[in-house]
Amino acid sequence: MFIESQELPPIGTNAFALIEPSRKECVIVDAPADAYDWAMQVAQQHDCQIVALILTHGHWDHILDGHKFADAGIPTYGHLADTEMFAAPSRMASYAIPGLNLLPVPIEHWIKAGDTLNLLGDQLEIRHVPGHCPGNILVYVASAQAAIVGDVIFAGSVGRYDLPGGDFSVLEQSIQTQVYTLPDATLIYPGHGPNTTVAKEKEGNPFVRV
Repeated sequence: MFIESQELPPIGTNAFALIEPSRKECVIVDAPADAYDWAMQVAQQHDCQIVALILTHGHWDHILDGHKFADAGIPTYGHLADTEMFAAPSRMASYAIPGLNLLPVPIEHWIKAGDTLNLLGDQLEIRHVPGHCPGNILVYVASAQAAIVGDVIFAGSVGRYDLPGGDFSVLEQSIQTQVYTLPDATLIYPGHGPNTTVAKEKEGNPFVRV
């Protein structure tokens, strides 16, 4: 398996493609604007079928294209705690960019902490990491030494906790118990900005220390 990423509009949100060439399958994680077209290009380039869309959380910038995947019959995955954001994203208009068309994303599979998704001939571990928002999850792929974490932690920073449903004490606990307990060599793929590693953040993240 290998992972491709693309920073997408309107505020530089990362989308990811987990690609397993031996099975000609891929999984997309997060759906900012233009993610659907990008995912179709990735699938064509690698001659693979998109078998799932996993949404790390329900904030508007991560789900803008989610309805397109669902309309195409691609199974969607999300955490139950963000149900309202998936079902009625227009309620986030007060802290979204004005003028966006925020369409509901139907979730076919509700996921929770401790779930293991058997996709791509592999096991994708789901860890619940609230604090940025109630339903933030990370997807850990042990075989690839990779964790796609949404907005819980960034390189040298952490996700905002001043939005509805945010709480720094909860965020801190999530990072300490669910991110920092991953193997040090794990490559962290965040929702914004560059990749980092568990070891780097444990050593130098100024917001949450070990």
